[in-house]
Amino acid sequence: MARKETLLPPEEFVRRAVLRLRKGQAKSIHSVFSGFNAAWRQYYQSDPVEGVKALEKKGVCVTHPTKGGVRIYLAEDAPSRRPSTEEVVGIILG
Repeated sequence: MARKETLLPPEEFVRRAVLRLRKGQAKSIHSVFSGFNAAWRQYYQSDPVEGVKALEKKGVCVTHPTKGGVRIYLAEDAPSRRPSTEEVVGIILG
């Protein structure tokens, strides 16, 4: 592991992970199957779930639940969110 003073900022780690681990035309990575979670744990010695949630709150990335984990997107590559139930009712009722 790198020394504490030379660690990448988490924002840069996630950016590099998504850009370098995604396959083909995919815009995201699977947190578990890509090896991201294990790499985060080794590099930062901390929980990747909490780290990614904090970055999502900052607007660095977006996650979508999926079987076995989450898909991690860079904020600029994330698909548009699904409308809420209230929004759908509003659309239907006009």
